[in-house]
Amino acid sequence: MPFHTVERRPHTPLPDPTPDHPWPLVRSQLRQAVTDSTWHLWLESLEFRELLETTIVVAAPGPNQRWVTDRFGRLLRACAKSVMGPEAEVRVVAQEQGPDPTPEVRLRNAAASAADQTAAGRRERFNPRLTFDQFVIGDSNRFAHAAALAVAEMPGLAYNPLFICGPPGLGKTHLLHSIANYVSAYGDGATARYTTVEGFTNHFIGALHGGDIDAFKETYRGVDVLIVDDIQFLQSKVKTEEEFFHTFNALLAAGAQLVLSSDRPPRDMDALETRLRERFEAGLVCDVRSPDYETRLTILRKRVQQDAIEGVDTEVLELLAERIADNVRALEGAFIRIVAFASLTGRAVDAGLASEVLRGLYPELKPKGRTLREIQEHVCAAFSLPLEELLSASRTAEPARARQIAMYLARELTRESLPAIGRAFGDRKHTTVMHACKTTAARIANDRDTSVLVDRLRRELRDHPDDRPA
Repeated sequence: MPFHTVERRPHTPLPDPTPDHPWPLVRSQLRQAVTDSTWHLWLESLEFRELLETTIVVAAPGPNQRWVTDRFGRLLRACAKSVMGPEAEVRVVAQEQGPDPTPEVRLRNAAASAADQTAAGRRERFNPRLTFDQFVIGDSNRFAHAAALAVAEMPGLAYNPLFICGPPGLGKTHLLHSIANYVSAYGDGATARYTTVEGFTNHFIGALHGGDIDAFKETYRGVDVLIVDDIQFLQSKVKTEEEFFHTFNALLAAGAQLVLSSDRPPRDMDALETRLRERFEAGLVCDVRSPDYETRLTILRKRVQQDAIEGVDTEVLELLAERIADNVRALEGAFIRIVAFASLTGRAVDAGLASEVLRGLYPELKPKGRTLREIQEHVCAAFSLPLEELLSASRTAEPARARQIAMYLARELTRESLPAIGRAFGDRKHTTVMHACKTTAARIANDRDTSVLVDRLRRELRDHPDDRPA
């Protein structure tokens, strides 16, 4: 079926698609496949209109319609096919132009939207791709995954509240949707609601102006599991913070489960009221960290399998896993760009294409090219140890800890085998290297100081090849 440009028939605009609708997934891939300037100038304004079997109909501003169709038609189709399958198509129509609504109309619309969200019998739906089965477990997220699964299996009984923290793009939202999907599927009628602080705030403001605050309270206090993403944005929102405080207390009193996520732990949310921060810390606080090389590689392999993408060279995945370390979202986004570029140009998804795309889109990414000796010297400088002591047979606590961290980083930042790493560290056995990696991973999970140290060393070794700790 060819890509069409048609005139849009006048009709009442449809509501935004639900989270498990294909358009949000297509839109997400489209966002990752283009530069920021291209996105904001041409594609961010696309609005979903309807789904006709395998064809998504979207609307572009009238003056942009022809340009979007001609310039981005193939990219839109490629993103749709990756989500919906080979039969997927995208049709671009023209938005009807009209005067901007008055403040009174916008206020009534906000109140109506809030009322719609509280309609009786409304069933929550979540992103079907974000489940526990699709979550890749590694040392960096094992504890958070186990806690999330325990909460999903026993809401209100395991850890309450569960607070998951960590930098953006490392899987927090995936775990939140996994909990919601699990409760919906296996919770024996239990209800779950997922929202962001922005969504909670907008709904609250709409309910205040619309005079329907009781319905708003029922929406968030009448569920068995309330899941709130990006809780750090609750800071400095005085009225919303107070309402959330009362919602939090009401749910705990009723035995309901709360799951929260943030880009920082509660103790670092200085602008949050002490009473809320203390309640967050009263439950289980667990973090997610940057995945190691093997976990990043597994994430990419699972993405290939999940999206049924054929003809991907193994070297492409290895190159991406090596070059993009701190953000799973950026990792998958880079992979989507490579696949989209290959689809649009008819080229094979191989290492040459991957290097070309990464060089153009991520010019700051350079191959690490680290040697075992460089890692050893860097760790020695951080611990103020002579290299001879690091490589010696000494089992004194500090040299042993430094040696194990160096082995852990060597395993992650180089392609050397376990026996090769062992030989470089005083001719030790490969089982010693395995033990060092396992011990260091456990320390990272349980000791914040070790976690911070290893993250710092990793960044320095990856990003600043000529730097040495002072």
